[in-house]
Amino acid sequence: MKIKKGDTVQILSGKDRGKTAPVIHAYPKLDRVLVDGVNVQKKHQRQRGQGKKGQIIEKALSIHVSNVALIDPKSKKPARIGMKMVGEKKVRVSKKTSMEF
Repeated sequence: MKIKKGDTVQILSGKDRGKTAPVIHAYPKLDRVLVDGVNVQKKHQRQRGQGKKGQIIEKALSIHVSNVALIDPKSKKPARIGMKMVGEKKVRVSKKTSMEF
């Protein structure tokens, strides 16, 4: 998975298509990412204990990594990402501008 925590991504599909936001958490084993303010669902929570009220909680859910594209810092547009060896390190590189991440 080429998207990591802290990367700025653009949503490619779904109800939030076109939004850009940072990645809060990445789940590489599930191929999913949690993006700030995207895919927010409302959950009805019943009362917990005597005298406490039930409430509606907004909760952000993860989305599949194929539905997001990393924003290229140089062109400020979504870009496809490749890998390149720089010395002994693997580095993420934009396919369009060849800029390293």
